[in-house]
Amino acid sequence: MSKGLFFSSRLHRAALCSLVLGTVALTPFAARAEAVYPTKPLKLVVPFPPGGAADTVARFYAEKLASSFGQPVVVENKPGAGTAIAAEFVAKSAADGYTLSLAPAGQLTLLPHLAKDLRYDPVKDFAPVSVVASVPYVVAASAATPANTLQELVALAKAEPGKITYSSCGNGTLCHLSGELFASLTGTKLLHVPYKGSAPAITALLGNDVNTAFDTLTVLAPQVKAGKVKGLAITSAKRSPVLPEVPTAAEAGLKGYEVSSWFGIVVPAATPKPIVEKLNKELVRIAAEPETRTRLATSGLDVESTTQEAFARLIQEDSARWGKVVADSGAKIE
Repeated sequence: MSKGLFFSSRLHRAALCSLVLGTVALTPFAARAEAVYPTKPLKLVVPFPPGGAADTVARFYAEKLASSFGQPVVVENKPGAGTAIAAEFVAKSAADGYTLSLAPAGQLTLLPHLAKDLRYDPVKDFAPVSVVASVPYVVAASAATPANTLQELVALAKAEPGKITYSSCGNGTLCHLSGELFASLTGTKLLHVPYKGSAPAITALLGNDVNTAFDTLTVLAPQVKAGKVKGLAITSAKRSPVLPEVPTAAEAGLKGYEVSSWFGIVVPAATPKPIVEKLNKELVRIAAEPETRTRLATSGLDVESTTQEAFARLIQEDSARWGKVVADSGAKIE
């Protein structure tokens, strides 16, 4: 073997060894980086303006996560386009665990059936972390609407097809489709008036600009308690201790009308699994704290926690359910 070839082989072996050692060293380094996560402030994106159930949940969990992680968790409200603006923003964010999304049921299970030009895929673009809360809906009528019971509202809607209006927190949201489901079950036709969030939608109800609204217990309970709007029914299987005087839809004569909105935390799809698992573990821990149930219960919210796999199944099952409602109602967003 020539001297030149000997040195060439030795250098080759040295380079190969260095490459292998470097590769081995990178893996623990990456693991360490994920183990110390987070090392900077996090962002929690909410697809509605401040003031609704989603914002209430987001701010509570942001506070608890900040305390756990020792890093600020900033809530960023990005309303509009039936929650699609926020969803697209998060889907296109860096998959590093520093951008989280409080995703409502409608964003992942309703909007894909209603809008043809979505710039995000509810399954491919997100990694489910955990469901964090759920809340039933309330059917409420404005003070000026001549209906004091659910059956009176149905009779009014049948007498004036297309004239009874309802506000919602936006096109493609559960507020919207809850109204469509109600109309389908009662054989009525309602006029949908969408707003950018629950706060303006309920303001319209308070101002008698619309006849009724289908929104969360969180948003409507204070208005019903204050006597500013009329609570006609709650869309859960049993009455809520927050509004014990309001009957369930079944008790009010409308069986099968059960609607519960859930909120879950998702992150961009390519977020490293160890980070997703760390977030899930922390959310499950927070959900188990007595303070969490106490704080959220005052707003009519039920605390939830799930595995990542269970959350993924929930999305799939609810998507099938609401897809049928959309198809039956003919609802769509142009």
